[in-house]
Amino acid sequence: MRLTLHTDFALRVLIYLALRRDRRVSIREIAQAHRISENHLVKVVHNLGRGGFVETTRGKGGGLRLGRAPGEINVGEVVRFTEDDLALVACFQADGPGCALIDACRLQRLIGDALQAFLAVLDGKTLADLVGGPERPVMAARLGLMDAPSAAPPEDVRRLPTAAS
Repeated sequence: MRLTLHTDFALRVLIYLALRRDRRVSIREIAQAHRISENHLVKVVHNLGRGGFVETTRGKGGGLRLGRAPGEINVGEVVRFTEDDLALVACFQADGPGCALIDACRLQRLIGDALQAFLAVLDGKTLADLVGGPERPVMAARLGLMDAPSAAPPEDVRRLPTAAS
């Protein structure tokens, strides 16, 4: 299984924003830090905004920030939202080719169980898990964020409004 570049870039955007919660950032800044195309990131950020993962503000003083606290952004949810198709084999696709073994195939069940296990691992982690711990300063340094705070403020202090609030 391979996740699309869209999902990879979406997770990179979210990681960057979680490491840089002290201010709004630009797409250009994220693109330069990760050495990826701004054009690709525009589409990714737009999609993340539609999903409520990122809040965008245009104009002077604008930029990007997380749409929710890092502890409220589930990695499995992001992957499901950004991936168009998690069908690992053709028989999982509604419009895929027919299979003579469809009702009796153990392979289909095995692949389905493996996909569910994969997603369950991702469901057990949040963005906060990805950016916390002893690796945080190394991640920040590699992205050129030497001045980034070593730890995010408490969740209840920095909680950003969501579409539901």
